[in-house]
Amino acid sequence: MATVPLGTHFHHCCRLESPKIRINSRNSKRSHLYYSRKGSFVVKNGAKSGKFGPSFDCRVLSTTVRASSNNSTSDTAVLDAPLSDDVISRETFPLQRIEKVEGKILIKLDSGKDEENWQLTIGCNLPGKWVLHWGVNYENDIDSEWDQPPAEMIPPDSITIKDYAIETPLTKSSTVTETDSIHEVKIDFNTKSSIAAINFVLKDAETGSWYQYRGRDFKVPLVDFSYANENAVGTKQGFAIWPGTSGELSGVMVQSENSVSEDENKSDKLKEFCEEHSIVKETLVEHSMNVYIKKGSDASNNVLHMETDIPGDVIVHWGICKDESLKWEIPSGPHPDNTSVFKNKALRTQLQHGCSGVFPLDQEASGFLFVLKLKDTKTWINNMGNDFYIRIPKESVSQNPENNNDEEEAVSGAYTDEIIDEIRHLVTGISSAANRKTKSKEKQEIILQEIEKLAAEAYSIYRSSVQSLPQEIDEFEAVDVDVEPPVKVEELASLGFTVVWLPPPTESISPEGYMPRDLYNLNSRYGNVDELKALVKKFHQVGIRVLGDAVINHRCAHYQNQNGVWNIFGGLLNWDDRAVVADDPHFQGRGNKSSGDNFHAAPNIDHSQEFVRKDLSEWLCWLRKEIGYDGWRLDYVRGFWGGYVKEYMEASKPYFSVGEYWDSLSYTYGEMDHNQDAHRQRIVDWINDTNGSAGAFDVTTKGILHSAIERTEYWRLSDQNGKPPGVLGWWPSRAVTFIENHDTGSTQGHWRFPGGKEMQGYAYILTHPGTPSVFYDHMFSRYKSEISALISIRSRNKIQCRSTVKIVKSERDVYAAVIDDKVAMKIGPGHYEPDGGSHNWKMAAQGNDYKVWEAS
Repeated sequence: MATVPLGTHFHHCCRLESPKIRINSRNSKRSHLYYSRKGSFVVKNGAKSGKFGPSFDCRVLSTTVRASSNNSTSDTAVLDAPLSDDVISRETFPLQRIEKVEGKILIKLDSGKDEENWQLTIGCNLPGKWVLHWGVNYENDIDSEWDQPPAEMIPPDSITIKDYAIETPLTKSSTVTETDSIHEVKIDFNTKSSIAAINFVLKDAETGSWYQYRGRDFKVPLVDFSYANENAVGTKQGFAIWPGTSGELSGVMVQSENSVSEDENKSDKLKEFCEEHSIVKETLVEHSMNVYIKKGSDASNNVLHMETDIPGDVIVHWGICKDESLKWEIPSGPHPDNTSVFKNKALRTQLQHGCSGVFPLDQEASGFLFVLKLKDTKTWINNMGNDFYIRIPKESVSQNPENNNDEEEAVSGAYTDEIIDEIRHLVTGISSAANRKTKSKEKQEIILQEIEKLAAEAYSIYRSSVQSLPQEIDEFEAVDVDVEPPVKVEELASLGFTVVWLPPPTESISPEGYMPRDLYNLNSRYGNVDELKALVKKFHQVGIRVLGDAVINHRCAHYQNQNGVWNIFGGLLNWDDRAVVADDPHFQGRGNKSSGDNFHAAPNIDHSQEFVRKDLSEWLCWLRKEIGYDGWRLDYVRGFWGGYVKEYMEASKPYFSVGEYWDSLSYTYGEMDHNQDAHRQRIVDWINDTNGSAGAFDVTTKGILHSAIERTEYWRLSDQNGKPPGVLGWWPSRAVTFIENHDTGSTQGHWRFPGGKEMQGYAYILTHPGTPSVFYDHMFSRYKSEISALISIRSRNKIQCRSTVKIVKSERDVYAAVIDDKVAMKIGPGHYEPDGGSHNWKMAAQGNDYKVWEAS
């Protein structure tokens, strides 16, 4: 997820969540920030044996712009043609691909008319309606934000933005050639002025996209200094361009003022230079694809037809599945022309003429699975993060009795499904409104205890079997590994993220890392310890801090006790059963009673034991020093007292930390209560127990957003005192807001955000106080450009964890608020426009049932 800043820094930053990975999931797919080249860069579901070492994106700047599908070109026939009589079924899928255009931001400083009058030129060689958003810093006010330049310095056609900035349009250069079109703006300044630096960002007025350097402003200092910083770019002798905060500038300028006398001219120190910065303009282009199954000459040779209007050569990675597990298999054949086997897990076939293909259907197939790849690029296209899946109608499958001899497998599958269904019925019975009326709380607790016993018994069986089984490759790795792109370290920095959360690196019984065993063994399914160090170092080089996922509530044992119970540990921390709490009957611990809720799938650690706290404190300090982690995401903190967290934080001294205090909200007969004060109070109590040394994920806000958006009940977003109803309404500096994570969404989907309405959730958390966390699945999806725009708005207006919120509307169909008197927003289908008053509000972002304005 993300983290919470504990100091006053981080005034306008966002955190990027990185989830956990689930392996043999039938929906295995891309997810989050992965250590390794495997893809969703961080790791959450669909993990496989991989490498920590990422391939890094070298782009300096990027943005995503949504484009109409009308802009795409295609030589294919119209896909909506009438169906023929031999078509059994048809499905149409919307597709999206990114068109990228690479260019340069050009920056030049040279002496102009004479030694006193210099000129800064900023240009861009990409098409667009470019605007320079800029301001200055004065020598006598180094620590301030931007200021407006003197009137004589402002180019023609510029407009003022409040009292701190200027917007100047770029115009075509007079030196334009047929092959090189440059838009530029020239800023003249006098070296005898008191201006210390020029700050700027570049804006594409056609799309609303902002281009910065690693998420920060370009800053051109106009005084001499020596500044050693890994993020600095440009000439380092006497002049440089670098992205920085006013604090960084302050440190530099004090040094400059001490080294330059008042009589010296700045022109004696400035150095002429001309440099380029890479820029990538990304356009999201809409396409579509039709897939239909046609009858063959008999029931055994039906075929699947595929058509798409994507230009260029398209390769289909495909396979079949024979049951509901959606496990990829290679069909027996025949196969289309130009088909090859891919890692013994899938087939790949190039569409004819780049746009259509015919695939014979295997007689045993119940479904057809595929993803698309653009041949000349590394672009993969899937179905909203999942594989495309076409269910083959029963009438299209051969009813040959010879194919029904797998009775043992069928019975086994049916038996497994029956067990799963029974557990689901139990859970459904607890949560259903009807049963809430008839079952007492005691009966519900009995059912929950039975489920917990089943989980513990299943764990014991699994632990026994895993000792003798060799480590196997996941069910399907081919597409999972190659579809996912490398970790986009530089791109994450350019988007404005300041923290990422990596999954647990410890050797673990479960591959995603949340059942740790030997805590000092960091060779996991994600990669080895050296690759992890390299990734953390790379993040640090671009100014991003890294959270480690610390799972210290429970730990899987290495050995059994005399009763055959797994509660004896090996490795460097070779604890015995005194390290296990005494009140979990499944693991026969000899420690004290648990200080929190038990997690019955693994032995719960007794943190009241002094040797346990000493060992865990030393382990966290070792991770900080050895790996370079900056802080922690603390897993399942409901399992132990927050006071122990305080001790661990004091020992490891993290930059910031956040706890996963997951608790159920209040419901009455299946409907969420309006008042959730008791829920957020429990989270706040835990934060208090840590003495404020850690923040917590704002589960309250997520739950309330669910009901407000899904049921069109936006009145829920204001509490009885007219404040936000989540933790951010009571303790915003410790509230880490989010709308989705690896447990709630992705392949697990335990508490998925209302589908198609995710951007309303992001419009809320990215404009409100607290520390917002962005789900990796969402960041690199069709929502990328919209989320990026909201992050830019937050950054430009310096919205931070302690910003103020004035709720101006909380009605059935609309919620609206003004934040820091700088940003106005609304979500919901209802109408709202901010009052003019002393502000001139300008639309900054909008989408499906949300709008955001900036004061100008």
